[in-house]
Amino acid sequence: MTPTPVKETSRLILREFQLEDAEAFYLLNSDPEVLRYTGDSSFGNVTEAEEFIRNYDDYRKNGFGRWAVILKSTHEFLGWCGLKLNEENMIDVGFRFFKNEWGKGYATEAAKSTLEYGFNQLKMAEIIGRAALANKASIRVLEKMGMTYWKMAPCHGIEDACYYRVTSETFKM
Repeated sequence: MTPTPVKETSRLILREFQLEDAEAFYLLNSDPEVLRYTGDSSFGNVTEAEEFIRNYDDYRKNGFGRWAVILKSTHEFLGWCGLKLNEENMIDVGFRFFKNEWGKGYATEAAKSTLEYGFNQLKMAEIIGRAALANKASIRVLEKMGMTYWKMAPCHGIEDACYYRVTSETFKM
């Protein structure tokens, strides 16, 4: 059964993770370039990715989470994007895509749609984004979404994480 999309854009479907995503999710997190600035470690195997998906309870617990990003034209898993309640009790937008999908505008398209959902459907007041100072591409995505630089602080073992934020009043789709 195909899950109902949470959001759709002209090119993308954003939906909850399903077990069928495990292999692609494993491959995404196996690429050292993809994980380079995240502070995350890779899954050891597809089974670990399946367990992550099985135990991922943000949708139930918070009413939102990270979503699989699917290309409408091919139904291919491109990566993920979505919201999470982070360890600082702030709503954080995040995204991760396969390296061969970088530079195609998918991260910006998915993340803008995610912000729109957070502000319009979930009535959030503020959403933040974080990226390592060296991760210029992700910083550009945060800025293209209308986020403004807020502060520099450590995050997940990254000493120089740039924090950006946008409010419901300043966000423009």
